[in-house]
Amino acid sequence: MKPAFAPSAANQENRQAIRNQIRIARRAIPAEAQKRVAQEAASRLMDIIYQRQAKHVALYLTSDGELDTQPLIETLWQAGINVYLPRLHPFSRGNLLFFKYHPTSHLIQNRLKIWEPKLNIIEMILPQELDVIITPLVAFDEQGNRMGMGGGYYDRCLNDWQLRGKPYPIGYAHDCQRVAALPTEHWDVPLPLIVTPSATHSA
Repeated sequence: MKPAFAPSAANQENRQAIRNQIRIARRAIPAEAQKRVAQEAASRLMDIIYQRQAKHVALYLTSDGELDTQPLIETLWQAGINVYLPRLHPFSRGNLLFFKYHPTSHLIQNRLKIWEPKLNIIEMILPQELDVIITPLVAFDEQGNRMGMGGGYYDRCLNDWQLRGKPYPIGYAHDCQRVAALPTEHWDVPLPLIVTPSATHSA
């Protein structure tokens, strides 16, 4: 039996080709341009967060040429908004837990070489208690479809967000990560909004 999160061979090949192309494009953005567009995107996204009156916001730490989240994190802290980071679930493979992130939080590197908070139950928040979750992505299209790295972590986390109404998911990406159309699978969770430095894309 095919696993629930196993794409067809053709889709897998197409998705991987897009991943490779977009990752090369975003890594090629010069450092000075990275700083500028990160500030522009953070300002645009903060407007949305204020409009939604969000108090609990989850996001991620940047790697591999992703749009830098540090200016956004610092602005959220300054605004008194609680910030949370994901970490891999220690017992339920393929799932995420979320923990409060402070300027003095101690981070460790997980098996995917991504920095994440230490496991501290006191700092944990349930996904349905988050107001907004800002998702990483490799590529997105005009219909709000999102392509990640293929692990399905955020698709699992967000698979029933519309039934609960929370957390409201927002993609965060460079402008060069937009494509006309993505190959999709039945488990993919489209995003209602994707914020880039130059625009807010709504599905």
